[in-house]
Formats: sequence, C-alpha cells, structure tokens
Amino acid sequence: MRDDGRTVIAAASLDDVDATIDSLTVNGVLSSGALLVLLTVVGWFALRGGLRPLRRIEHTAAAIADGDLTRRVPEPAPSATEIGRLARSLNVMLGQLERAFADRAASETRMRNFVSDVSHELRTPLFGIKGSADLYRMGALTGPADVDETMRRIHREATRLTALTEDLLLLAQLDQAPEAQLDPAPMDLRTLANDARHDLGALDPTRPVTLTGPDGGPPGAAPVHGDEARLRQVVTNLVGNAAAHTPAGTPVRIGVGTTGDRAVLDVADEGPGMTAEQADRVFDRFYRVDRSRDRSGGANAGLGLAIARSLAQAHGGDVELETSLGHGARFRLSLPLPPR
Repeated sequence: MRDDGRTVIAAASLDDVDATIDSLTVNGVLSSGALLVLLTVVGWFALRGGLRPLRRIEHTAAAIADGDLTRRVPEPAPSATEIGRLARSLNVMLGQLERAFADRAASETRMRNFVSDVSHELRTPLFGIKGSADLYRMGALTGPADVDETMRRIHREATRLTALTEDLLLLAQLDQAPEAQLDPAPMDLRTLANDARHDLGALDPTRPVTLTGPDGGPPGAAPVHGDEARLRQVVTNLVGNAAAHTPAGTPVRIGVGTTGDRAVLDVADEGPGMTAEQADRVFDRFYRVDRSRDRSGGANAGLGLAIARSLAQAHGGDVELETSLGHGARFRLSLPLPPR
C-alpha cells in the first residue's frame, strides 16, 4: 500500500514452477521404478546364488534317496557360513550312514555264511549217525563185528557233534558277556608253555620242540591274571593248529616271556606258511586254510583259532599272526601284565 492510500498488486505466472514440479515428479517415479527393477534383478541373482548350495543339497538328498550312499554335499568356499557348516554336518552324517549300512550289509553276509557253515557242520555228523542207524534198522549189519564198528562210528560222530555244539555255545557266550566266562587268578604262562611242549612231543615224537623266550634266548617269566583253564584252551588250540597244518617232524618253537608291558606266548612252526589272504581270514569262524582236510575223528571244524582269539580278547589281550608263504607261521598270545 502506498502513502497516498492506493494498493499495488504484483503477480507472476506459476506455469514454469508447475512444469518443474511435474517434471521432478515424473523423473522421481521413473527413477524409483528403475531402481526398484534394478534392485529386484540384483536381489533375484543374489537369492539364486544364495540358494544354489541348497539346491545342491536337494540334488544330493535325491541321489541318496535313490540308493547312492557315496554322494556328498559340495562344500562352498566360504565354509564359515551357515550353509558351509550345514554342508559339513551333512557330510559327516552321510559318512556315518554309509559306514552303518556297510557294517549292516557285512554283518548280514557274515550271518548268512555262519548259518550256512553251521548247517553244513551239523549235517555231516547227523547224516553219519542216521546212516549208521538206518543200516542197523534194515538188518544190513550181519555180525557182532559190524554192529560194534557201527556203534563206534555213531559214538565218534556224536562226540564230534557234542564238541561242535560246545564250541558254538562258548563263542556265543563270549560274544555276549566275555568276562563272565572267566575265573581269573594269578598265574604264569610258563606253566602252559611247558605243558604245551610235552603235549606236542607226545602227539609227534619225531617233531623237534624247543622252549625259548619270545624272540629266542631262555624262557622268561610271564605273569598274568587270567583263567588258567581258558588260557590252556587257547594254547591247546594254537599247538593243535601247528600239529594239524604242518608235516610230521616239522620243528616247532614255543616262546614265553614278556615284551614291553605284555606277557606273551609264541607258537612258531617252520611249516608251509600262509598267503596274505589266508592270514587275513584265519581267525574267521569255520574258516579252514585247506577245506579238503580230513575232519574225521572229531577234527577241528574251523573254530579253534576263533575261540582262541575270543578268549584272549576276553582277557584284555589278543592272538596275533605273523606268516608268509614258505616261511612258517608264528601265533603270539599277548596278555597284559598284572598291575604291581
């Protein structure tokens, strides 16, 4: 308002301002849309890359479900991430599952073989007994001498059947509760070694038998805390094995003493020895190096060394074998020394 009372009004056009605002609005919307599209694309690729390890896990799980237990989850390079830790944990679990399934398959195979071997070993003496009884029932035994021989055959097969049954029962008891089968007391393996030397000499007087230390030299003390009857059974099986699987007159060395913190008793022969494959299986139940070997007269059914090792392990020890083809074999009974 001026001094003379008159009012002056000034005005300007807002078209340029409105145009600028409209332009900024359009540019903002377009920029926001472009940025949103860009972020969506980047996020999609990032999510795809992040989910790639999970898809690998999915493919691995599908392959395992189809029966391929050897498959493993590829571990990503940054193993410190959650996906990396998950992949490692899954691979550990898959390894344990593979071993568990392999152990189960091996156990089933051993059980089938065991049942087959038991059936065969039981069938042989039973058929012998049945055949002899059938001969008597049909009147084919014409004289007292025939009857006596048949009765001896029945008794021999029944003795063999009884021994086999007792061996199987002992192995089952050792598998279930090994320590419960023992009555331990302080003793010395020298007693068993000396008795074994005399027993082997009685079996084959032409066979040189020497009593030494574990690796030569004089025999030494070998104190243990063990069941003498069961350990005597171990040594008897080892000596019987040497007598059965070496030619008559083959030298045998029985060594006894201590090695480190173990009491040991060796039965070493100079026989034909065994191949590596035979040595790997020699402690298996019902395994015989020579399956055609005559087993008449109640001979070992392939359980002697299995029983020997099981009894040794029940004492906290083991029976070990060193052999090579053409260079004999040495079976070593190794037991812990008693605490002082």
